[in-house]
Amino acid sequence: MGSSSPLTRRNRAPSSVLLIFLGFILCFSHSSNAQSKPAFACDVDTNPSLAAYGFCNTDLKMEYRVADLVARLTLQEKIGFLVNKANGVTRLGIPTYEWWSEALHGVSYVGPGTHFSGLVPGATSFPQVILTAASFNVSLFQAIGKVVSTEARAMYNVGLAGLTYWSPNVNIFRDPRWGRGQETPGEDPLLSSKYASGYVKGLQETDGGDANRLKVAACCKHYTAYDVDNWKGVERYNFNAVVNQQDMDDTYQPPFKSCVVDGNVASVMCSYNQVNGKPTCADPDLLAGVIRGEWKYIVSDCDSVDVLYKNQHYTKTPEEAAAISINAGLDLNCGSFLGQHTEAAVKAGLVSEAAINKAISNNFLTLMRLGFFDGDPKKQIYGGLGPKDVCTPANQELAAEAARQGIVLLKNTGCLPLSPTSIKSLAVIGPNANVTKTMIGNYEGTPCKYTTPLQGLAGTVPTTYLQGCSNVACTVADVAGATKLAAEADVTVLVMGADQSIEAESRDRVDLNLPGQQQELVTQVAKASKGPVLLVIMSGGGFDITFAKNDAKIAGILWVGYPGEAGGIAIADVIFGRYNPSGRLPMTWYPQSYVEKVPMTNMNMRPDTSNGYPGRTYRFYTGETVYAFGDGLSYTKFSHSLVKAPRVVSLRLGENHVCRSSECQSLDAVGPHCENTVSGFEVQVKVRNGGDREGIHTVFLFTTPPEVHGSPRKHLLGFEKIRLGKMEEAVVKFKVDVCKDLNVVDEIGKRKIGLGQHLLHVGDLKHYLSIRI
Repeated sequence: MGSSSPLTRRNRAPSSVLLIFLGFILCFSHSSNAQSKPAFACDVDTNPSLAAYGFCNTDLKMEYRVADLVARLTLQEKIGFLVNKANGVTRLGIPTYEWWSEALHGVSYVGPGTHFSGLVPGATSFPQVILTAASFNVSLFQAIGKVVSTEARAMYNVGLAGLTYWSPNVNIFRDPRWGRGQETPGEDPLLSSKYASGYVKGLQETDGGDANRLKVAACCKHYTAYDVDNWKGVERYNFNAVVNQQDMDDTYQPPFKSCVVDGNVASVMCSYNQVNGKPTCADPDLLAGVIRGEWKYIVSDCDSVDVLYKNQHYTKTPEEAAAISINAGLDLNCGSFLGQHTEAAVKAGLVSEAAINKAISNNFLTLMRLGFFDGDPKKQIYGGLGPKDVCTPANQELAAEAARQGIVLLKNTGCLPLSPTSIKSLAVIGPNANVTKTMIGNYEGTPCKYTTPLQGLAGTVPTTYLQGCSNVACTVADVAGATKLAAEADVTVLVMGADQSIEAESRDRVDLNLPGQQQELVTQVAKASKGPVLLVIMSGGGFDITFAKNDAKIAGILWVGYPGEAGGIAIADVIFGRYNPSGRLPMTWYPQSYVEKVPMTNMNMRPDTSNGYPGRTYRFYTGETVYAFGDGLSYTKFSHSLVKAPRVVSLRLGENHVCRSSECQSLDAVGPHCENTVSGFEVQVKVRNGGDREGIHTVFLFTTPPEVHGSPRKHLLGFEKIRLGKMEEAVVKFKVDVCKDLNVVDEIGKRKIGLGQHLLHVGDLKHYLSIRI
């Protein structure tokens, strides 16, 4: 593409997580087994004179070391550290390094900082994030991050990877057509926030427990209100997301706040789009005003600064674009724009050298926390890691377990689980039945190995196989061949859905129907089958599969996301009952009629009765669904009963508080009434497994607030995972803080506590709670 257009993925920094800098580039043959040295500075063993530099002195505070380094650099050298391929400074013993690496769900080959070779031919490829999120298991989110960072450090030690990873993607999956929804934890702010902080902690926290040190540096992206890629000609590079303050603070910002406050993420990536007319990478209120704090650096999505100048025409000159971004708080440019235009911007008086010093100081501080300036990595805490620590049996089993925990059983007429001993023939049909790369989604790496759905199923019972369509587009379906196979088999499994040709970065969907002739193939197979038919949907986003939901011949439906390298193992384990499914949908599955009347570009979350706008996500949408957020079945039956919850919570107000003398619908969610009152309480719920097998259950605590300030119709307060044996019961406890947990966001973005009746939900259980003064 021309230089005026943002580079395509694989060549440009995908808008994948903000800055997590340090993916470094070493020159080596990708096919070589030869071990390369990792990139690091202050190699005093090779050059003892470097020990005299303050920035190489590990006894000094990091801030002093950074200041010492910045003071030694020329303006041109400083500018070289504003871009992802940062120039080295040979005279100071600092090598060239590459900031851009990716680790969305495993160490990725996307981004120039990471490579695979004969020495490390692959890394553990976990399920795409949307499926992992369906586990609702915070400890799993962190465990995956820990494995990914261990494999990243192991690859770094042999010159194959960097230390800065632009992951995770924590945008809200607002619209079902979004091609990148697969990369996110779904549509709920709480789940997205828990995923964000959990995965970031797994990536960043060191085994030594020093909060100032990083194992690798994570980056939360894409900041903010980014969820349109390319829909009916509307591209992310030109899209202006018009977002009111209520939706911004209530929906779009919480995951980023959790990244920064709870996860202590090293960096945040600003997005391509504008928000309310301002490019995010040039908005000082969004960058310096909200994100900036100690120990953070802010990185642009790849070529974002170039985009705001050339595509959005936000500034008249490139020098102005460089200056406005740096002055807004941008520290690192994925791309070359700041490297090309910052010096001229300084000479024109548009940006000061002091502002550049501040930006590169944030970048250097991250590298300091990673140990990049501490000399030979082999002498540091993770120096013993190497190829032996990548693709270990334990890591590969965790990938399989993550897929098992995420798979969602949406329909079961009683056919599932299948009995391996009673099935003599299993027909496996569909364009996704024997796929490999489809299972690992995007921002992928080379996996350790693949187990396809067909391989998983065939490892249990005798199978016959037909692709049915040559690919997921399914322009032509082999209905005759498929129906013949199904008519002869005891059970038929159809593995349908999507891949990156249907939903991807820069590719949003225009409808929610199964692609091409897939629906026809499913329907005809169901009609012709001798035995039960199981429909397996492999996809990131949901589909309108109402036809299958209502088809009596289709005995079971499973959604398996993009299940990672071990997807086939997990699918077979669930279908044959070796694993009792416990996944729950992290997003709403809408009917096709929804997208026919709702433009993808409308960012409003709340419904508007004046024009028939139905709202978005389970929190605000009141229309019909195919499947709802949180849906998911088990092979056993769980029931809930309330053990403990208050009926009234009183907040104590000061004598002069305005609400003592006038009627108030809500109170500020901060203030003495929150600090001086015992505003917290506990909800205890007894959960009973009344079935004949062990199962894992996600217990959701929802609330419906009073109807004030356009409050959500339903809102997730908390969730807990519990494992129960048959006929076993246990008590699950939720701690609820009235001011922190039961607040709503008002029309100007302030958090308020609604006074009056709050309805708590756990499954079918409902409990009214009154908050009063």
